[in-house]
Amino acid sequence: MTAHSLFEIQEAQKSWCIANPSSSDSTLKNNIEFACNVLGDCKMIQPGGSCFDPNNLFNHASAVMNQYYAFNGGNGWNCYFSGSGLIVVNDPSYGNCTYA
Repeated sequence: MTAHSLFEIQEAQKSWCIANPSSSDSTLKNNIEFACNVLGDCKMIQPGGSCFDPNNLFNHASAVMNQYYAFNGGNGWNCYFSGSGLIVVNDPSYGNCTYA
């Protein structure tokens, strides 16, 4: 997929940003730290938060990466995260964890 076709997907329909499942734990931790520092609020992945369960790095990183992506306008480059972000067109929301 080229950058141009990725842009067309984003323009044509709703999209979300999730973590690449092949990302290392250290990369996911860095993504969480970066996004939470920018957003200033990551209560959603803290105990009792809407996206805490399942309690794993992939789901926590995906939730905050998507929040960062949406907060910054949903542009492809806002999901890059040094190659560890993926743009998806199927809503990854689950249970009480709603992806914007």
